[in-house]
Amino acid sequence: MKIIEQIKSPIKKEMDLFEEKFSELMISEVPLLNRITHYVVQRKGKQMRPMLVFLTAKMISNQTKVSEKVYRAASIIELIHTATLIHDDIVDSSSKRRGFFSINALWKNKIAVLVGDFLLSKGMLLCIDNDDFDLLKIISKSVKDMSQGELLQIEKARRLDIDEKTYYEIITKKTASLISSCCALGATSSNGSTKEIQMLEQLGKKIGIAFQLKDDLFDYGKKKIGKPTGIDLREKKLTLPLIYALNNSSEPKRKWLINSVKSGEKKELDRVIEYVKEIGGIDYTKNQIKKFYKYALNDLNSFKDNKYKESLKKLIKYVIKRDY
Repeated sequence: MKIIEQIKSPIKKEMDLFEEKFSELMISEVPLLNRITHYVVQRKGKQMRPMLVFLTAKMISNQTKVSEKVYRAASIIELIHTATLIHDDIVDSSSKRRGFFSINALWKNKIAVLVGDFLLSKGMLLCIDNDDFDLLKIISKSVKDMSQGELLQIEKARRLDIDEKTYYEIITKKTASLISSCCALGATSSNGSTKEIQMLEQLGKKIGIAFQLKDDLFDYGKKKIGKPTGIDLREKKLTLPLIYALNNSSEPKRKWLINSVKSGEKKELDRVIEYVKEIGGIDYTKNQIKKFYKYALNDLNSFKDNKYKESLKKLIKYVIKRDY
């Protein structure tokens, strides 16, 4: 059994029903929109975020059946996540997503922006129509944080003056905030206590940081994972391996690194990738991933043992071990 199937095992029934509910939620009165959303649903990813919602919700309640509010929480997070991916592809001018053509590549930017807006508003209305204002507050904060994180990254990419503290601020807002919201939504929708919600929110933040650190490493690898090697460097995104190299190099080497990234030339960027590996940027990042992995497990150990907690442990391990 594949690891994702093992993780899903205790919530398979919920995930199957969630997929039905989510597909129904995407239906609109506009034929063009229906064609596009059908394309999106058919090319879904691993659905890690809805899985986090169900696993945290069931770990807290330890009950066989979950409420409709939990399904809404999972749907909200998937709607928002999908909307951000569509908008990201437009911003990054990406023609592929998970090995398939992106929405903007097939239907152009104007339509892609509107589809992203539709999904975003659909998520917000799902909260409002059901008086889930506690869920709305969580997801609205996440959308705000993601926007700020992206803009901060763009600002720093122009100046190339990012330090490690700022880097963590960016990935906490840009990536970890949504994963943190998954855990908070799971706890909130299953009537968790304020303490449980806060603890799971922090757990999600650590999972999200580890997830992004692992994603940054792919930029220095050889495997095809849905984005080409070196794309972060070409977009002048200073990730942790490069930041480590900059902080541990002589002034001439620092200038060479910055000028090479600014140039964007493939040969120069290939040399940068090799240098970052040689100086220890990859090993340093791997150690940081292990650190956040331990932090996340320590947070999880505060909760009572059950099969949902065990699946969460597997999910956290998968985040740092995945090689695609």
